[in-house]
Amino acid sequence: MEKPFDRQIALVTGASRGIGAASAEWLAERGAHVVAVARTVGGLEDLDDRIKAKSGQATLAPMDITDEGAMAHLCRSIHDRWGKADIWVHSAIHVSALTPAPHITAKDLDKVIATNIRALSRLVAFVEPLIAPSPKPQAVFFDDDWDDKYAGTYGMSKAAQRALIGSWQAETTKFPLSVHMLRPAPMPTAVRARFYPGEDKGKLAHPRDEAARLLPILLD
Repeated sequence: MEKPFDRQIALVTGASRGIGAASAEWLAERGAHVVAVARTVGGLEDLDDRIKAKSGQATLAPMDITDEGAMAHLCRSIHDRWGKADIWVHSAIHVSALTPAPHITAKDLDKVIATNIRALSRLVAFVEPLIAPSPKPQAVFFDDDWDDKYAGTYGMSKAAQRALIGSWQAETTKFPLSVHMLRPAPMPTAVRARFYPGEDKGKLAHPRDEAARLLPILLD
């Protein structure tokens, strides 16, 4: 039986855990060949095991998205092998330690800017021409509403991401490319644990359930 994403290539950045890993599994179950990017080799290998256990296909790319040369080479390799990609799901994020605004360090600020702003901007530049040849190119990003005390560095970077993705959405309204900004329910991720240490995780949504709730927008 044909699956909805058969013969499609899905690039997932930040694929080793959380909503990124859940998205990769969801896409693979529906026929996509997933190119999974993350720094954590063990997390990628666990993801690969889960995908293969359900007869899916994945290519693992253990690398840091802040390495512009590596990401450019990966996109070129995808093009050389398949001619294009069809879907890009981005969930890679850096969260610095919670810090009062007057005590934000240059080191923390530089890391957040490098991962959450600069790397994302460069990835848009690298991935757009990779997915543009697809009959139905799509890009997916995830947002949250964390804007509270001690999270100034994270909040600044998320505001910058919203501005960039919002601009890209507006620029592509008359093109085949669909840019989605999705908002998962609170999940027991490493990001949330920074903000809510000791929270009862049993009350939070599972990333797999959120992927199943949000990603059908790719089928529309």
